[in-house]
Amino acid sequence: MADARISQDEFKCSVCLDLLKDPVTTPCGHSFCKICITGCGDQEDQMRVYSCPQCRQTFSPRPALAKNTMLAEVVEKLKKTKLPDDCYAGAGDVQCDVCDGRKRKAVKSCLGCLNSYCQSHLERHESFFKRKRHNLTDATRRLQEMICQTHDKLLEVFCRTDQKFICLLCTMDEHKNHDTVSAASQRTENQKQLKETQRSFQQRIQQREKDLQQLREAVASHKRSAQTAVEDSERIFTEFIRSIERSCSEATQRIRDQEKTAVSRAEGQLERLEQEINDLRRRDAELEQLSHTQDHIHFLQSFQSLSAPPGFTDVNDNPFSSLSSFDGVRDAVRQLRDKLEDFCKENKISDRVTFTNIVPKTRNDFLQYSHQLNLDQNTAHNHLLLSVITNRVITNTNTVQPYPDHPDRFDVYHQVLCRESVCGRCYWEIEWSGYGVDISVSYKSISRKGSGTECMFGYNRQSWSLSCSSSSYSFRHNNIRTKLPVEHISSGTGECVSDSRRTGVCVCDSRRIGVYVDHSAGTLSFYNVSDTMSLIHTVQTTFTHTLYPGFRVYSGSPVKLC
Repeated sequence: MADARISQDEFKCSVCLDLLKDPVTTPCGHSFCKICITGCGDQEDQMRVYSCPQCRQTFSPRPALAKNTMLAEVVEKLKKTKLPDDCYAGAGDVQCDVCDGRKRKAVKSCLGCLNSYCQSHLERHESFFKRKRHNLTDATRRLQEMICQTHDKLLEVFCRTDQKFICLLCTMDEHKNHDTVSAASQRTENQKQLKETQRSFQQRIQQREKDLQQLREAVASHKRSAQTAVEDSERIFTEFIRSIERSCSEATQRIRDQEKTAVSRAEGQLERLEQEINDLRRRDAELEQLSHTQDHIHFLQSFQSLSAPPGFTDVNDNPFSSLSSFDGVRDAVRQLRDKLEDFCKENKISDRVTFTNIVPKTRNDFLQYSHQLNLDQNTAHNHLLLSVITNRVITNTNTVQPYPDHPDRFDVYHQVLCRESVCGRCYWEIEWSGYGVDISVSYKSISRKGSGTECMFGYNRQSWSLSCSSSSYSFRHNNIRTKLPVEHISSGTGECVSDSRRTGVCVCDSRRIGVYVDHSAGTLSFYNVSDTMSLIHTVQTTFTHTLYPGFRVYSGSPVKLC
């Protein structure tokens, strides 16, 4: 009895490659669909010799076919048996061209039959064509694209003249005398190009990943810069508002003090005036009474004492002189308000918020932030010769220069700082040659005297330094050294960096380094400048003080600020 463990492939007709329908059995014992074996017999009627399609055993006369009842029952049960869902073709799968009903997944496609077969039908296909080798390939939907539409033959030749695939017959007519090779040969040639293309793509991927990382860092830097600008603006405006409130409080207090003083003085005058008025009224009443007396002697004696003024206030004493006007204060405050409004209109802050490229890419992008720098002679070690003409070229000599003593001068290390500080976004370039140079940025608070690490660029928390030599780059901060790849080192620019009239040195194999600082964002980057900008190293940190460019110059290595 058949069960689910029996494969349907065991009960398929070897003619139609499908489950047996109305199965009959030949004398040799093989079973076929009745309609299939009848069709085969009809084709052999003329030869009067009949054969089994499977084992090729011959019969004469035409054998009688008997229905295999047991086999028919087994097949009916097998039809009700479901195969696992993963055996059937789904979306995106190539379907078997032979399966009836629900199609199974095809595993191979035949370039000879132009059909795709599932595993069971593939085995039948191979048994039928074992004497004739068919070209099988992985199951594909592109079978028709692999066949010549003109000759219905396999496309196995590549025409280099027309850059298209053709069949062998095409080489004899429309592509005759063309440059043709086998598809396999063309594949071998293109395979080499594929490797080169892959290498190019991989390099481009690496560059794009590098650009992506730089962009992400720049976006993060830009966000930090914006946040810092917001915090600084809020702090400055808060201080400004407090200053105005303080000025308002001081003005109010000054007015109140003046009011108190003036009122106090005026109240004294009021009291005196009221007393004087009372005295005058009393005298007036006594004089009125005296005017009605009949005693001449009393009149004369009293009139003399009553007519004398009772200590009158000086008529020239202005009782309102102490009550000063506050119109001047109001006018001053009004003028301050008007000036502040005019200043805000003329210097509108929103107009000064500009959006520039957050990620400089080309040299022109960097140059928009360029600043001209000049060397500070008061900081230069006395073995460093600074160009008199431009004050932008440094040479390390063995001759002591006649520099005066100065507290800012480096007295041990051959170093020098620039006069100009770095604020906001800033970019500058340096040309150097010879043994090497340390290109640095430093706080002004860096120590100048002695041989300790607190005085040397890159060996303390006050400075950051890129060390350049003819064979390597390295970066140092707080005495932590980072060795950098050497592929960034380029050949010279061919420009002369010397002041030959002063030093007599001419260096034509110079190298150019670009330095980019975004102070508020805490970004410091070094670039190798040639035809393109090649990043050497970048640092992300927080700068707490103003930065100054600086250099440590090796013997025989002129350095020029470009």
